[in-house]
Amino acid sequence: MTAGWIRGGKALLFFICLVPLAKLAMETFGVAGLSLGANPVEELIHRFGIWGLIFLLITLAVTPLRQLTGWNWLIRFRRMFGLFAFFYVLMHFLTYAGLDQRFDLAVILEDVVERPFITIGFIAFLLLIPLAATSTNGMMRRLGRRWQKLHRLVYIIAILGVWHFYWQVKLDTLESLVYALILAGLLGFRIWRKYVRSAHP
Repeated sequence: MTAGWIRGGKALLFFICLVPLAKLAMETFGVAGLSLGANPVEELIHRFGIWGLIFLLITLAVTPLRQLTGWNWLIRFRRMFGLFAFFYVLMHFLTYAGLDQRFDLAVILEDVVERPFITIGFIAFLLLIPLAATSTNGMMRRLGRRWQKLHRLVYIIAILGVWHFYWQVKLDTLESLVYALILAGLLGFRIWRKYVRSAHP
């Protein structure tokens, strides 16, 4: 794929990744009869979190898909998926902290300490911050091999994200289990590839 196609693909992908945000904005302001339902703040928190998790899983899916298809150009889009994962998780947290808790730090801290699903979600959010901050080419060059080690945190973050969602939904766990199975498949593929490479150097 040529550089022109890559640039065009990135521009198109950028706008596609903004579609969930645009839809949420339309629902928030009641555009075209859309609505977030009876509890709009709770729905916003939930939907931002879901999209953060989806983009995180898409980011993890890039490498297996590239290895299975030979489409090496896919790697050029992984960073954007990762940054959008961070963006939607950030919006998830800010909606909770700002709209739900009015930035009351005492209440937020109490939730983080006393409610386990918020604890692990907050840890995942904190771990995402250095990954987003070091996503530039300059930081990759500056950190060298340490960059790869740091960005392996994404596996822990994804596990915590699915776990956070599973604990949060309490009763209707089917959707969270689907995400858990997808994540298990993505991580399992990596383990299998590593085993194959070690068995056949």
